[in-house]
Amino acid sequence: MIKISQRVQIADHELEWQFIRSSGAGGQHLNKVSTAAQLIFDIRQSSLPEFYQQRLLAKADHRITKSGKIIIKCQASRSQDANRQTALEQFIALVASIGHTAKKRVATKPTKASQRRRVDTKKQRGATKALRQKQF
Repeated sequence: MIKISQRVQIADHELEWQFIRSSGAGGQHLNKVSTAAQLIFDIRQSSLPEFYQQRLLAKADHRITKSGKIIIKCQASRSQDANRQTALEQFIALVASIGHTAKKRVATKPTKASQRRRVDTKKQRGATKALRQKQF
């Protein structure tokens, strides 16, 4: 079981792993070994609560496809196991970020003193620029 939060867990069999060859420069080792890890998770077919599914599908993230799958590719390391671990950490962070709701912002007015300081600095800057102009 993969623990996302205290209440939410995902079974290991819901994650699909593919190991592919990494792209880019790297020489003979890179050309012979499939070290890049690709994690595929189907949101709609998962055991995630409905709240998580809806929020994930609505999230604007390049790793979430239109068909409702999360695809995370990791090829940062030369080790397949390290790439798998990194992809899993990214997946957990993505799903866990859905569980946090942002605190609603309350708009406030600037204080009189801050307004005065702002206007004073604008006047000072304008005076400095006025001194640079040609005197007739």
